[in-house]
Amino acid sequence: MKKLFISQPMRDKTDEEIKTERENIIKEVTNVLGEVDVIDSFFESAPHDAKPLWFLGKSLELLSNADIVYFAKDWNKYRGCKIEHTCATEYGIDVMHFDDWHNSFREYIGGGETWIYQESLFNIRQIILII
Repeated sequence: MKKLFISQPMRDKTDEEIKTERENIIKEVTNVLGEVDVIDSFFESAPHDAKPLWFLGKSLELLSNADIVYFAKDWNKYRGCKIEHTCATEYGIDVMHFDDWHNSFREYIGGGETWIYQESLFNIRQIILII
């Protein structure tokens, strides 16, 4: 079973918003890839005075165990997510990206394959394997 790491902007979000978004991501990934083992990277019991770099350090430690990383909406606007993306791609961890236009994931790159998710004009969802 693949280990899933979720890279998700958390600044200015409530715990409930973060958890809800994570649940939706897990459902979406499971629909596409089947069952996954989710790496818990939401630090609810973090030290009160923890700085952003503390969170990033812990996240990178967890990321090192992932087989695949899902980058949530607006990931490319946040320093930590951008650093996680660089690490994932540079170290060969498979990635999935959120697509604002379709409000779902856009692509999966990994294992020598690229899948592009599309919704047709008739609202039929499909995954295209690019060979």
